[in-house]
Amino acid sequence: MTGLSVDDVRGRATLSIPEAARLMSVGRNQMYAAAAAGTIPTLRIGKRLLVPTAPLLAMLGHSVPAA
Repeated sequence: MTGLSVDDVRGRATLSIPEAARLMSVGRNQMYAAAAAGTIPTLRIGKRLLVPTAPLLAMLGHSVPAA
């Protein structure tokens, strides 16, 4: 599985947990564990667990354009 770049996700409101894991080059299980621990921001919509893109990019030190 290939990684995602910051440019690939800019402009998207949310990422799935597997997509966020690819962006950060970590395993999917590690990302789910980080979500459960509150280390990364998440929101639940129905049964889906999503990662808001802007806060995640800000955590990684990338500039996020104002909406």
